[in-house]
Amino acid sequence: MSRFRPIHLLLLVPYFAVLWVPFYNRTLPDMAGIPFFYWYQFIWIPLGALLLFAVYRLDLRHSG
Repeated sequence: MSRFRPIHLLLLVPYFAVLWVPFYNRTLPDMAGIPFFYWYQFIWIPLGALLLFAVYRLDLRHSG
C-alpha cells in the first residue's frame, strides 16, 4: 500500500470546486446559451480527469 503524499491533496480541488454550490449557482455568464451552472459542472469532468492523471504520473515517479 502506498503512503500518503502531499500531491494527493490536489485530488480535493475538483471535489470542493463542485461541492461549493453557492459559487456557481447562477446563470450568467452563459456559454452558447448554456447557463454557467451547467457548463461549470461539465468543465470539471475533463479537468478532474487531467488532474487525476497528473497526480497518478507524479505518484508513479516518486514511488519507483
